[in-house]
Amino acid sequence: MDRGAVHQDIPAPLRLFDLSGRVAVVTGASSGLGAGLARALAAVGASVAVVARRRDRLAGLADELGGLAVGCDLLDADQLDTVVPQVLDKLGPPEILVNAAGNRFNQDRAEDESAASVAQTLTLNLVAPLRLSQAVFPHMRAAGRGSIVNVSSISGQVGIPGIPQASYAASKGGLSGLTSELAVQWARHAIRVNTVAPGFFRSEITDGLYDDERGRAWLRRNTPLAHEGGVEDFVAPVLWLVSDAGRYVTGQTIVVDGGWTAR
Repeated sequence: MDRGAVHQDIPAPLRLFDLSGRVAVVTGASSGLGAGLARALAAVGASVAVVARRRDRLAGLADELGGLAVGCDLLDADQLDTVVPQVLDKLGPPEILVNAAGNRFNQDRAEDESAASVAQTLTLNLVAPLRLSQAVFPHMRAAGRGSIVNVSSISGQVGIPGIPQASYAASKGGLSGLTSELAVQWARHAIRVNTVAPGFFRSEITDGLYDDERGRAWLRRNTPLAHEGGVEDFVAPVLWLVSDAGRYVTGQTIVVDGGWTAR
């Protein structure tokens, strides 16, 4: 079936979400929200490079999407520097970057976090997104457009009782500051930079919380919206931000948390 004919059947406002012909890079794509986002980007036409440390998990996803699997430990600066050149060689210049990779490396209270753990957390959650943004910048500038979305957390917006995560919170809060600065610097190149700050979603980091009845009850008590957040609730605002539907939005932190921080 002719894609152009199908496109004409889509209402004009929805065509703004079409990413046909654009190359997207998604880090942290081996599972959870990152994998769900990669599927959504491909579904609306993007050629997607999925990036994660565990390349074995990426191969099947890349085949499913007709995209590219890039195995990379983002804590390793030399490996990180190879990501965008691989994407450029196999798919073309990237116009979309979603920095979804992140981790919380310890559960220590702030006074007990080691210097090594703090450095590891900041390197993965804050430095790597900046370095990848620098790497895609010349290609977005040449294209005359681009969109970068940093995936943060409500931990960068508010403290959460009972979950000690000082360096993690600092790294995620830092993403909002980085987003504002890059958005202002790069606006003249039509490169938009935004942050999405999810609340509690099931992931490898939060599985223990969701698998425990007390944990689930705690989430229900503290989340105004009654339904549990799913991948689609995260994916939708990211699609808005990376597509022409969000072309007048930059420098923002969009909180997606079922009302958690509105209490």
